[in-house]
Amino acid sequence: MFTGLIEEVGVVDEIRRSRGSVMMTIRAAKSVRGLKVDESVAVNGVCLTVVRSTRNSFTVQAVEETLRKTNLGLLQTGHDVNLERPLLPGERLGGHFVLGHVDCVGKVVLINRRKSSWMFWFKLPHKFARYVVPVGSVAINGVSLTVASIRGDEFAVSIIPHTWEVTTFRKLQKKDLVNVEFDVLGKYVERLLSSRRG
Repeated sequence: MFTGLIEEVGVVDEIRRSRGSVMMTIRAAKSVRGLKVDESVAVNGVCLTVVRSTRNSFTVQAVEETLRKTNLGLLQTGHDVNLERPLLPGERLGGHFVLGHVDCVGKVVLINRRKSSWMFWFKLPHKFARYVVPVGSVAINGVSLTVASIRGDEFAVSIIPHTWEVTTFRKLQKKDLVNVEFDVLGKYVERLLSSRRG
């Protein structure tokens, strides 16, 4: 369980591809502290298991299903990634409940620079658009954000200067692909209602 509040931007140091999976070694000064093998960490919003850890880096493995549903397969050496360790009991929940289970990949279609913020528009596969709720929560590359506007299969979020500085949003460009996780509550409600109808 995560909150969508990014702890650190790490750097992909090494990528190894083998038998359909990807092993990624990520350099991170803060997130690696106390991080042990078998523990979870969110990389661009994807919950992954640590398979190796050193003083300044850790290694995770993304298998076929993860690569199919996320943008992790597009990462290259030197790319920045958003990192967050799991929520600890008793800590403040500043974002929203983020599971690290990406629902789909969206595309950046527009970036508007405003006086004190940036407005990012994303396009979703049509079947996922129903999960976007006005002023509801959504996680983009692991960042907890509030939906600012909706039009058809597209939605927008507003990025404040602090979020711009401490996440990979400052690196995003038009046509880039991002990991999208919708609020889990809506998905449970939909499932329960469809079961009752069935």
